[in-house]
Amino acid sequence: MKFLLSAVRPTLWIAALALSLAGCGSTAINDKDSAEKLYADARDEMSSGNYEKAIKLLERVEGKAAGSTLAQQAILEQAYAQWRSGERATSLATLERFIKTHPSSPALDYAMYLKGIVNFNDNLGILSSISRQDISERDQQASRDAYQAFKQLVDQFPDSKYSADARVRMDYIVNALAEYELHVARYYYRRGAYVAAANRAQYTVREYQQTPSVEEALYIMGQCYDKLGLNELRDDADRVLKTNYPDSRFMREGIRKRDAPWWQFW
Repeated sequence: MKFLLSAVRPTLWIAALALSLAGCGSTAINDKDSAEKLYADARDEMSSGNYEKAIKLLERVEGKAAGSTLAQQAILEQAYAQWRSGERATSLATLERFIKTHPSSPALDYAMYLKGIVNFNDNLGILSSISRQDISERDQQASRDAYQAFKQLVDQFPDSKYSADARVRMDYIVNALAEYELHVARYYYRRGAYVAAANRAQYTVREYQQTPSVEEALYIMGQCYDKLGLNELRDDADRVLKTNYPDSRFMREGIRKRDAPWWQFW
């Protein structure tokens, strides 16, 4: 699965700005500096990875160029720099402010996209350590927030240059959420909480029907109902599993002995 990470960095959408930035290279902050020069300095700082300094410069740009397209661009660059410097909550707040204040901005689609990216990458960090934390305590709100941001983008701007990548990420998130529910179902099953395990597996089947997690969820349902002596429900779950997955490996191997990363088996 390929994500267009190069699309995350904002590109200039102020056509007249390029000429005014020519020759600006100093990063010294001066009250007399123009908004355009401050903006050019901020871009230089970001290119060097000096995000904290860039944020301060961009805040000044926003104040000096209030009401202009340059101020709007400065807000978006602030959000980007805040995210890259690890200030996720601040970045999201900046993007929310932009979306509410500039609903007709030509960069609104990018703001929605970046909002999704900020949450999406936070979720990737969570998934990378999934085997080192009790899965029943893990919060998937970042995934849901990312999905909603991407959905808003593709609904409002289906032809945006960011929408194709957003759709790919949405599919990824759905699979991640389904696997999360499956992890929780396994967690409960291994601890003998069969009612809770069956409920989480059933939720996976109902809400994420097109994901790879459904196969094992059906198997867990059947196993739980068998433990609970609910033979009719067990037989129903087994029948659906065999009908849709006649060569299911879970019928041969059972529930996985350990939780391997979900992206390794679909």
